[in-house]
Amino acid sequence: MKILLSAFACEPGSGSEEGVGWNTVLQTAKYGEVWVLTRTFYRSAIEAELSRNPVPNLHFVYIEPLNWSEDFRGRQGGLQLHYYLWQILAYFKARSLHRQIGFDIVRHVTYVKHWSPSFLALLPVPFIWGPVGGAESAPKSFWEEYSRRGKVYETLRNLAQGLGERDPFTGLTAKRSTLALATTEETAQRLRWLGAKRVQVFSQVGLSKEEIANLGQYPVPAESPVRFISVGRLLHWKGVHLSLRAFALAKIELSELWVVGNGPERQRLQALAGELGIADKVRFWGALSRSETLQKMGECHVLLHPSLHESGGFVCSEMMAVGRPVISLDLGGPATQITEQTGIKVPAPDPDRAVLGLAEAMIRLAGDPELRQRMGEAGQKRVREVFDWDVKGQLFAQLCQDILAGKSVSG
Repeated sequence: MKILLSAFACEPGSGSEEGVGWNTVLQTAKYGEVWVLTRTFYRSAIEAELSRNPVPNLHFVYIEPLNWSEDFRGRQGGLQLHYYLWQILAYFKARSLHRQIGFDIVRHVTYVKHWSPSFLALLPVPFIWGPVGGAESAPKSFWEEYSRRGKVYETLRNLAQGLGERDPFTGLTAKRSTLALATTEETAQRLRWLGAKRVQVFSQVGLSKEEIANLGQYPVPAESPVRFISVGRLLHWKGVHLSLRAFALAKIELSELWVVGNGPERQRLQALAGELGIADKVRFWGALSRSETLQKMGECHVLLHPSLHESGGFVCSEMMAVGRPVISLDLGGPATQITEQTGIKVPAPDPDRAVLGLAEAMIRLAGDPELRQRMGEAGQKRVREVFDWDVKGQLFAQLCQDILAGKSVSG
């Protein structure tokens, strides 16, 4: 197979979108000749990695509109305009390449968002869109507890999504897709609304065999104190304020809550811990390196991840690989990763009932070490069977073969 991938974000050794791009590229190259359109910004890191570990049938084509080589990670200023311009430039480069090479399959990989078009869908080649996400949202009742900054963010996010979905090229991307992959059922519904004929839910989250093996080596910590941990940037929609409220409500003796990450909500969260009377049992570690973060996760018993809207939630699969249960809200990407065997998903109709459900889940797991162990073992099994990048690569290769053979792809 001759495959063209559009991976705006693609960087070896990274997590999040960059990691999704890089690992998808490596997996795809196991099953065909692969060309990758990506940003010039990542060129030095990619070429350094390929010099150490060559992949002969992997070809990168670097493009950047207006030589705009800025690092947008963690920032939004100018990103949407840059991304849109990059997609236009990618189409013209892809059209030229297709005339020379004759691709069998074209796939959009990153960014993982459904409300911006991929102009590669205009090529006369079977087009796979995604996985894409972005339709996940918190019930409006949660807005009442957001800071002013948070409310402004959510308003602008909803506006951007609404405008993006009404871009005629976004609709064209959906309609021309041979298969649209959605990170969650929420996004799957929007893809159908946009006109995609075949839609499958397919999480973008993955871990390499090496990562899975390394994460599985952390020993189970001592029984006391029972440590819960929340990991991620301290943003309003990450729900750490719900973690604090639930921890205070649970009143579990000999317990601690660790918070790893930094962000604009930190000061507000620390003040909330004081107001709730739990400041002496909550540790804010700030932003740590990946290895330090994983070490902290290994020293804890349960991941508490009440994120309100995200398409992924990589930390959930990482914690399952460590062998620990996960408590999340029954929303978005985390809800697609966690099962009844690997953790507890809490309904989230409103903040008070969500906090109560989180507290009840914490009490249940804190008082039952055997349940924690069973869930931890089930989580490791699920990661090996579902979130191993090799497994995901095989599934995608089969999808491509079915499409090229003219077989029906269920949706």
